[in-house]
Amino acid sequence: MKKILVSVMFLVSLTNMGFATNLNEDYNALHKLNKKEVFRSLTGYINADEGQVVFLKNVIQVTDSELDAAEKVNNEKMADSVVNYNLYNAKCVLDAEQYKKYLTFINYYLKNDNLLSLNSK
Repeated sequence: MKKILVSVMFLVSLTNMGFATNLNEDYNALHKLNKKEVFRSLTGYINADEGQVVFLKNVIQVTDSELDAAEKVNNEKMADSVVNYNLYNAKCVLDAEQYKKYLTFINYYLKNDNLLSLNSK
């Protein structure tokens, strides 16, 4: 139940950011998680161990490629499913405190996409 609530809260935060005309704008910050500097900042912030880093890198790479596929066909349900995949797998590998920080990091940068752009140069 808690997983569903967290996922719903995350998805609501995505929709409350504004009504973008296409999925690319809605999920732009999630794509940036795949950038080396941003990923390093994320894993450092959540204090991930080596195994968690490898697992999260794979999850984020899959998220990035699947979001690309969803955006190409402009399928919002598919994109939402990809976000849920990302959150579920992150929760499986991280402890409660790390997962809370993971959500904080993602939500912060979703709301402040321009800051993520600055950090990902």
